Amino acid sequence: MLKIIFKNLEKSELAREISKERFQVVFDRFPDLSSSKVTITLSMENSPQQAGPDVFSVKFYSQGGRYQNVVLQKSAANLYGALGDLIEHVLDKLNRYADKKRVRERTKGKIVSIRQEMFA
Repeated sequence: MLKIIFKNLEKSELAREISKERFQVVFDRFPDLSSSKVTITLSMENSPQQAGPDVFSVKFYSQGGRYQNVVLQKSAANLYGALGDLIEHVLDKLNRYADKKRVRERTKGKIVSIRQEMFA
């Protein structure tokens, strides 16, 4: 389930649709993610006291399922740049997260089989 939240940013159907479309690549590559609750927060930071450019941020948060508590946030000068950067890093982070889990399960299985051989 994908939930898109706008923070300090005007709600835009275009931004919502582009976010869904771009994250579809992530859901296609990691099908276990579709059973998790995924929250995407699109935000803009602008200081009224200090002049300067607006900073757009996109935050990815996955709750439950195989990719529980994966959090990643990227910022850029425009919203779509931050979104593209986040997608690239989310794919990499989820891939590493899945690899770590596979290695842990594999070594856990080896330890159990070694113990069984010792006591057999």
